Amino acid sequence: MRPTPRKAIAARVLAVAALAAVCLPSTPVAAAPHAAPAAAAACTPAQVVTNGGFESGTSPWTQSSTSVITSRSGQTAHGGSSFAWLDGVGSTHTDTLSQSVTIPSGCSSASLTFWLHIDTAETTSSTAYDKLTAKIGSTTLATYSNLNKASGYAQKSFDVSAFAGQTVTLAFTGTEDSSLQTSFVLDDIALNTSGDTTPPADSARTPAAPAYTVSLSSNTAGTVWTGHESTTFTNASSTALSEVYLRLWDNYHGTCSAPPITVSNVTGGTAGALSVACTALKITLASPLAQGQSTSIGFDLGITVPSGADRFGYDGAFSFIGNALPVLAVKDGAGWHLDPYTNNGESFYSLAADFKVTLDHPTSLLVPATGTSVDTPGSSGRTVTTATASKVRDFAWAAGPFTKISGTSPAGTAVNVYSVSGISSANAQSMLTTAKSAVDAHAARFGAYPYGELDAVIDNNFWFGGMEYPGFVLDLVSTTALTHEIGHQWFYGIVGDDEYNSPWLDEAFTDYATDLAQNKTGASCWSSVSWASSAEKITNSMAYWDAHSSRYSTVIYGYGKCALHDLRRLLGDTAMAKLLKDYATSHWYGVSTTAEFKAAAQAATTTDLTSFWTTHRIEG
Repeated sequence: MRPTPRKAIAARVLAVAALAAVCLPSTPVAAAPHAAPAAAAACTPAQVVTNGGFESGTSPWTQSSTSVITSRSGQTAHGGSSFAWLDGVGSTHTDTLSQSVTIPSGCSSASLTFWLHIDTAETTSSTAYDKLTAKIGSTTLATYSNLNKASGYAQKSFDVSAFAGQTVTLAFTGTEDSSLQTSFVLDDIALNTSGDTTPPADSARTPAAPAYTVSLSSNTAGTVWTGHESTTFTNASSTALSEVYLRLWDNYHGTCSAPPITVSNVTGGTAGALSVACTALKITLASPLAQGQSTSIGFDLGITVPSGADRFGYDGAFSFIGNALPVLAVKDGAGWHLDPYTNNGESFYSLAADFKVTLDHPTSLLVPATGTSVDTPGSSGRTVTTATASKVRDFAWAAGPFTKISGTSPAGTAVNVYSVSGISSANAQSMLTTAKSAVDAHAARFGAYPYGELDAVIDNNFWFGGMEYPGFVLDLVSTTALTHEIGHQWFYGIVGDDEYNSPWLDEAFTDYATDLAQNKTGASCWSSVSWASSAEKITNSMAYWDAHSSRYSTVIYGYGKCALHDLRRLLGDTAMAKLLKDYATSHWYGVSTTAEFKAAAQAATTTDLTSFWTTHRIEG
């Protein structure tokens, strides 16, 4: 994803800035998110908050009164029927809510998330009369007030990795002054741990070689899709596989009580409860799967696209359907990766898979999609688009009365540009020219584009700027942004990575590739680096960046690509070009890690790079 320039999303940025401005200062967590814990024990990934959705009574929460955890009228839950309602009295009052949690030792990542709704009768736009403080141990994570009022819930996220190996109290304290109520409503509190400083010997990534078969039919508008999905996979681990997890990523865009992605009638296993804010579904397999064995699961699938020009949303007559198909979570040496969704970047970590997706839709709608598509007549007034894709990490599509233009790059890649209404033919043609140039430029540097055709869907209302999927990108009319998103076909797509825990491996590398494609040398860009704190590093996870979102783009995109330009200057242009080409080849359809890239870079030079990594804050 490439963030939009500020002018293009002025309203969104002003809203975020206003929220940030009224949050009271908080004490940052002192330790870096990847700091090694004192003990070298293996991490057991876990969600350590108990009853975070308040659906199982009040235990083990300690509350200041029996009315804090409630389902009474006046407020609503983010998911389920119960929630924690602090204050809302309208007179001098204090409510508290706390729970003791133990964060496993050995875990390199610990992320606290909760959903918060604030409504108030206060009318001031400048004075924080009523306040909610969130703390872990003695550290204040954030303070909110009546100035942060909002119409719905907002998810808050904090990196609490510094507390690995400790038992600490997670506490929320709400205080009101003498008049005019403010209600602080909490729900779906979770503290997820993952990562391992010393992975166990069996670090195989599994389930391996997944193949997905999907058949969906849409309503007239292309906003509701129903049908069936099945997946076949193999256990690559020496440890028997007794369960798998499906990631229902787009449930972030709804509520647990009304999820936009629904899975039912599971075969081949037994569905458990939804977790991680309803974006993860555990499937207990019918029988444990030994190493090398394969099995399948299937389920009925429902997708309801919400309103909004988003990577999952509809803008008028045009629907954009990214991350909607359930995909298998990855289990590796660090355990199951069940990270929360992030709207600042990406959480997506998946292995290369094969997809065959059949989309039955009104003929009036064009349906660009991942992979190579073939249209055949359906029932009266309908068309069946069958898209097949090999060795891709996800599948996305769009539906609407797009204007389509097509061409072929000089190297032979078929490129299609789909424009929403309001995009001029000149701008569409410019984007087609950019796409043809970009796909060939990246292919020449990193290896031939393997996915047949490339679809670019253009809408200037995208608040996020651009978003990448295999063979399919969403973008504004922007030469730089489109060149960037197409670069992601290599870094994230072909050369995979854990986008939540190592976002620099796709965003920094892609921005560096974008510079090269546009003949930019990044001259002296490292000289402008200024770190916000000792904890800030290029290799920080999205848990850190969600808690420091104003610095995410600067460090991951800006400092990240500048570090790679600096490495190129140290190694020399020819050696750097060979390093990246060879690195892409050796990780083709695989997964990259920071440690592996650092090792490859060191092997490309006789110069000791230890001080380089330290100076550029690249750890791992």
